[in-house]
Amino acid sequence: MESIYLTGIRCYGYTGYLPEEQVLGQWFEVDVRLWLDISVAATTDAIEDTVDYRNIIGLVQNLVKTSKFTLVEKLVTVIADTILSSSDRVAQVQVTLSKPAAPIPDFGGKISIETIRTKLNT
Repeated sequence: MESIYLTGIRCYGYTGYLPEEQVLGQWFEVDVRLWLDISVAATTDAIEDTVDYRNIIGLVQNLVKTSKFTLVEKLVTVIADTILSSSDRVAQVQVTLSKPAAPIPDFGGKISIETIRTKLNT
């Protein structure tokens, strides 16, 4: 099984614990790793045989922009679960969500949370 990395997806959103985060918003950065079998696409050279990552990027941007959760733990989970449910080809997804400018006094770093979800075979 191979993987596709989508890194540095920057989006403006309204998830956060503090009231001003939900009103004023802030920038988020999202990295996504998709595990899938690319062997057919490697042979056919057809986008229909793989994941069109433009759709995944748009999905992530839309979720960050339109969601309004208190915790980034909720947002990262929703992103991962939505990616898995939106693609028959993706077997596993890893999502890292970062707040590059968290509103914490005297803190210049970034906060990141990561989740890995695997599709259950039914």
